[in-house]
Amino acid sequence: MAAFYSGKLPYLKDLDQPIDFHKKFRGKRIFGAHKTIRGFLVGVIVATLTVYLEIFLYDHFSLVHKWISLDYHTINPLLLGFLLGFGALAGDAIKSFFKRQMGIAPGKSWFPFDQLDYIFGVIVFTAFYIQLTLMQYILLCLLWFAMHPFSTVIGYFFKQRDEPL
Repeated sequence: MAAFYSGKLPYLKDLDQPIDFHKKFRGKRIFGAHKTIRGFLVGVIVATLTVYLEIFLYDHFSLVHKWISLDYHTINPLLLGFLLGFGALAGDAIKSFFKRQMGIAPGKSWFPFDQLDYIFGVIVFTAFYIQLTLMQYILLCLLWFAMHPFSTVIGYFFKQRDEPL
């Protein structure tokens, strides 16, 4: 959601350039105007800050150790934050490419791909750095899949989205 809300930040307007630089494929925009350099930058920064928050929680709350099997002392938080943020946004951009090619308007729902895009992007970009068990991947997918509709409904409730899903 950081990339989405980055559009509300007036002091980053200079970075409001589409990542496809208005290029087209088969007569249609590659990613569309909604995928911007600003969004990618803010998304990666927020993902990195989130990793630092996770490290703080891991270090200060022993209950977190029971829920998280990742030893945060063995990872590089800058690298993991970059991989998580970039992976999620790359997955979303790839999905947007297919939406544009199919003629689906930006912001229109495309279930279940809108819920899966960032999940697969994160898995692909972090798999070489963090190895999880198959059960952990399944649990993460289920959790992330459930989080997307929840956050989208909240965005709709606060009039940040045109559709609830």
